[in-house]
Amino acid sequence: MTASLQLDDQGRLRHFLTLEGLPAPLLTALLDRADAFVDEQGTDKKHDSLLGRTVINLFFEPSTRTRTTFELAAKRLSADVLNLQVAASSATKGETLLDTLKTLEAMQADMFVVRHDASGAAHFFARHAAPGVAILNAGDGRHAHPTQGLLDLLTIRRHKGRVNGLKVCIVGDILHSRVARSDIHGLRTLGAAEIRVVAPPTLMPSGIEQMGVRIFHQVDPALEGADVVILLRLQKERMLGAFLPSLGEFHRDYGLNARRMALLQPDAIVMHPGPINRGVEIDGDIAYGPQSVILDQVRNGIAARMAVMDLILGGRR
Repeated sequence: MTASLQLDDQGRLRHFLTLEGLPAPLLTALLDRADAFVDEQGTDKKHDSLLGRTVINLFFEPSTRTRTTFELAAKRLSADVLNLQVAASSATKGETLLDTLKTLEAMQADMFVVRHDASGAAHFFARHAAPGVAILNAGDGRHAHPTQGLLDLLTIRRHKGRVNGLKVCIVGDILHSRVARSDIHGLRTLGAAEIRVVAPPTLMPSGIEQMGVRIFHQVDPALEGADVVILLRLQKERMLGAFLPSLGEFHRDYGLNARRMALLQPDAIVMHPGPINRGVEIDGDIAYGPQSVILDQVRNGIAARMAVMDLILGGRR
């Protein structure tokens, strides 16, 4: 259902909702396009492929950093951009979401970038959007964050030259992480040799092994020989229960430090979707050390979002 919703009859992208089931050639085409945008940064940043188009950033969850990258991406493609911060409490029912969509469609928007704390919200918008109106998922609940997954793949490919055959270790709050799910789908599609997920039992979702990953509850054996380590932010706002004894104990048991860096491949890269809880998921000197590519992820995020917008809207004229 997602594939038919996300792709048109010719297999072209009409919405961008998830990396799950996205064909490898299409995912590779997105990465190639994003790669070109990265290479152009620092020279002529402006393109006109979305000139005359209107993109509305519709955020039901606060996220200045992510919203800013979407805004920059749209503006660099010459789109008109409108940012709307909507209180999630006023739009929790499907009817209200539909009312919101139809009201904004009347403003003749071409694309909605939607972030919502409910899993499936972006799919709901896509099912009800008018023909020709695209929905781009900027993160929905615990389900998916496909542009973060795309920029993570882009960062890995630019630094390692490939994704195929790599051993990737994802550490942290797997339970609440839409980033982890999107990363896993993309890594599998592009042929990663092994995907390891590491978390205490309270932060590991049941059934995660069905996604084709290896589960670890101790970090040291999971890091051994890894080519890439992706650290996840502890999402305190989503931790309504007693998932952890303390942040200090999490850092002791799972935090990346100099000793644990030695367990990785010598040329391994360190990633984090940000913002970092310094001294919790990662030591400060590691976060900005020579093997960290965290700032590259931020830069690549704009290019990845440009690639998605350009592929969906740029070719519709």
